[in-house]
Amino acid sequence: MTNESVPEPTSSRFDLSQDREAAFDAAARAIGQGRCIVLPTDTVYGIGADPFDPDAVQGLLNAKQRGRDMPPPVLIAEPAMLRALVDSVPDSAERLVSAFWPGALTLICKAQSELRMDLGTTHGTIAVRVPDDRNARDLLRHTGPLAVSSANISGRPPATTVDDASAMLGEAVAVYLDGGPTPGAVASTIIDFTGTATGRIVRAGVIPFEELAEVAPGLVDLAPPAGEEEPDA
Repeated sequence: MTNESVPEPTSSRFDLSQDREAAFDAAARAIGQGRCIVLPTDTVYGIGADPFDPDAVQGLLNAKQRGRDMPPPVLIAEPAMLRALVDSVPDSAERLVSAFWPGALTLICKAQSELRMDLGTTHGTIAVRVPDDRNARDLLRHTGPLAVSSANISGRPPATTVDDASAMLGEAVAVYLDGGPTPGAVASTIIDFTGTATGRIVRAGVIPFEELAEVAPGLVDLAPPAGEEEPDA
């Protein structure tokens, strides 16, 4: 009988209710090494990577078996960070940020021309959100902005527990952060400001049009799509 060495697992898992600082430190190291992590958000679990590292973003897309034609949004810790990523913030977008961030609202704006991010086929735009989740925002304060998409293989249900995410993504992810079950699989509402200063909803989500329109008059609604779309975190 031979003794064969068993390879060490390449993924680590941390319970955020036990040792948050150790968890965030491990996640930040993984991000710095160009690897992916899984984190809880206020919608579903997300898979995150360094948005300034093209290979890391490609690793995220590969883990999800997703093409570059579906670039991930970027999560930030504070609303004030938005202006560092986008070319301009229209007045309507400013009002929506004040009313709904942190929260399940994603804004698409023209990216800063000097921004060194390769998220996929974006046509010079960037989707940005501040999640309404304490663990996610504290992590973002450790790592800086993260490219984050739902933590699942494309076409499969989004993960609402870390076990769901791990079962699908396995060792493609370096660090799993367990924050308990997330609220559910309803996606954030996405508003595009690249074609109009008043905004156009391009994906319906948690926040309904009526609430958004009260804050941003002139906002254009979107008819419900014929098929379901995969939510991003």
